[in-house]
Amino acid sequence: MASLKALKIRINSVKSTQKITKAMKMVAAAKLRRAQEAAQAGRPYAERLEAVVSSLSRQLAGGATVSPLLSGTGKDQVHLLVVATSERGLAGAFNTNIVRAARRKAEELEAQGKTVRFYLAGKKGRVLKRFYPKAILADHELGGHKTLGFQQAREVADDLLARYAAGEFDVAHLFYAKFVSALVQIPVGRQIIPVAVDEARTDAAATPVTSAGAVVEYEPDEEHILADLLPRNVAIQVFRAMLENAASEQGSRMNAMDNATRNAGDMINRLSIQYNRTRQAAITTELVEIISGAEAL
Repeated sequence: MASLKALKIRINSVKSTQKITKAMKMVAAAKLRRAQEAAQAGRPYAERLEAVVSSLSRQLAGGATVSPLLSGTGKDQVHLLVVATSERGLAGAFNTNIVRAARRKAEELEAQGKTVRFYLAGKKGRVLKRFYPKAILADHELGGHKTLGFQQAREVADDLLARYAAGEFDVAHLFYAKFVSALVQIPVGRQIIPVAVDEARTDAAATPVTSAGAVVEYEPDEEHILADLLPRNVAIQVFRAMLENAASEQGSRMNAMDNATRNAGDMINRLSIQYNRTRQAAITTELVEIISGAEAL
């Protein structure tokens, strides 16, 4: 009887868990559509701004008055890895994959003799404190806002720019998960400070043109435009990472909860079979005892 009671309690417990995971899957699916639309809507502007900054950077490469956000600090020793993760768990391997990508980059840089620091944007990146307890430069939570907005990205970008101006690092890399589909989220690492210029396409004497072939003229001039665009580009790239992460998180959580719901169903079936067999065995034992007692009389 004690075994039957324990099985019954366990079955009810798994059923309760199944209800929770099913509800979380439905919530994630509802949030996924909005997050996916936001991520896809933000890509064209972020990509176009990056292209414009890259084009202007090639025009001014080597100039005497170039911003440090373009030319760098003159050193390449201290690398800051900005690890953007979520504030909540139960999202499958979403956060783990981002952290793993950052760790691989850190190991690669350390093998080259570089100094690595981490900037954590999101609670789930704190797992890095176990591996690099003395290398955490900042721990920035993103849960202080009810909804994801540009203000959050601006706060992170302003902090990064201030630390860069103070000489706390020489190069910054941003890590996040690019949303491909509800089933696929790809960890991405990209350099955001200073601006990474494609050397293969660098031509200081070239005239900037659009994809349609039209010549572009900048007013007042490229240097003034870059002075405004370079800090804005950092904020936009951080915001893009947050949007991609938001969609990737919901997609990963939806799949994780779907798997958990199905696994709970399988466990309920197994426990139910075990419960029925145990109950049948107990009934059979009682019948045998009754029959044996009756024969003894």
